[in-house]
Amino acid sequence: MKTRKIPERTCVVTREKYPKKELLRIVRSKEGIVEADITGKKNGRGAYIKADLKTLELAKKNKSLEHALQVEIPSEVYDEIELIIKENNK
Repeated sequence: MKTRKIPERTCVVTREKYPKKELLRIVRSKEGIVEADITGKKNGRGAYIKADLKTLELAKKNKSLEHALQVEIPSEVYDEIELIIKENNK
């Protein structure tokens, strides 16, 4: 039986490849609105980060998400991402 290929994406913070299910997609819409994309199917420019609080803190410090999405990200978005990560890690 054939084994299925597991899609991988690169974390914009750590530059490591992970299976897509271990990452969280952050998307910027055409209107410039930045939000977490749990489904992974929203329209717009997407960037993946590892669903880990340490990685999120590093993203805030290095502004790697802002560079990847080419927009300034408000702190409310980081708070929303933190809540999603905490819920997923329960």
